[in-house]
Amino acid sequence: MRRSAELLRSDTIDLMQIHNLVDWRTQLATLRTMKAQGHIRYIGVTHYTTGAFAELAGILEREAGIDFLQIPYSLDTREAEARLLPVAAARNVAVIVNRPFEEGGLFRRVRGRALPAWAAEFDAASWAQLFLKYLIGEPAITCVIPATRNSQHMGDDLKAGFGRLPDAGQRRQIRQFWDSL
Repeated sequence: MRRSAELLRSDTIDLMQIHNLVDWRTQLATLRTMKAQGHIRYIGVTHYTTGAFAELAGILEREAGIDFLQIPYSLDTREAEARLLPVAAARNVAVIVNRPFEEGGLFRRVRGRALPAWAAEFDAASWAQLFLKYLIGEPAITCVIPATRNSQHMGDDLKAGFGRLPDAGQRRQIRQFWDSL
């Protein structure tokens, strides 16, 4: 972690995350000390599988001082909505979403389909924007990492951050549409 700070040419790292809960108790103790000393600003925990969501929720409920959570979440992977996102919201834990497009799986599922006309009600002009707006329309979500190398895709993804977001009813409509495909 010190080497990371050196490479960043900074005395303070904004966010240091415990990835995939590897030795999380030891790591959390270390990060709490570093935070108290001013070496890091925020502490996060991550996992890449939905099977770890119950453990993550329990950690958030029991352990004070966790500022961020990074998880996979998409229209195809909605397990976080049941317990994990409500716990994060109740604990004021910021949520970073990874894998919002399921490595392109969401796009493959809608290939050849027109975007529903009702997507314009929340300013979605592409499938990518609909998928992202569904996520950022969830109040517990802080940030989504779309992960692309394509600059055109990045420009389209960025547009999801502008305009109206789907409300709870529109998010339900999106889920129902998705589940009917």
